[in-house]
Amino acid sequence: MSEELIVQVKQLIIDSLRIDGLNPDEIDTDAPLFGEGLGLDSIDALQLVVAMENDFGVIVPDAETGTIVFQSVRSMAQYIAENRK
Repeated sequence: MSEELIVQVKQLIIDSLRIDGLNPDEIDTDAPLFGEGLGLDSIDALQLVVAMENDFGVIVPDAETGTIVFQSVRSMAQYIAENRK
C-alpha cells in the first residue's frame, strides 16, 4: 500500500462527502472515521461504499466487512490495495 493510495483515499472521502475546507493532509491516517475522528455516520458509509466501487472497482459486500474497512483511512487503503480490480 503506497502513500499515494492513502492520499487518494483521503481525497475520496473529501470529495464523496463534500467536506469543504478540509485538505487531505489534515486527515489523520489512523484516526477512527466514525464516532471520534471524522465523526462520520451510516449515510457517509454508504456514500463511501459507492465512491470506492466507482473509483477503485472495489466492493464492500456486507456490513461486517464494512466495519473492518471503515475503521480508518489506512484500513480503507489496505482493503482497496488488496481487492482492487
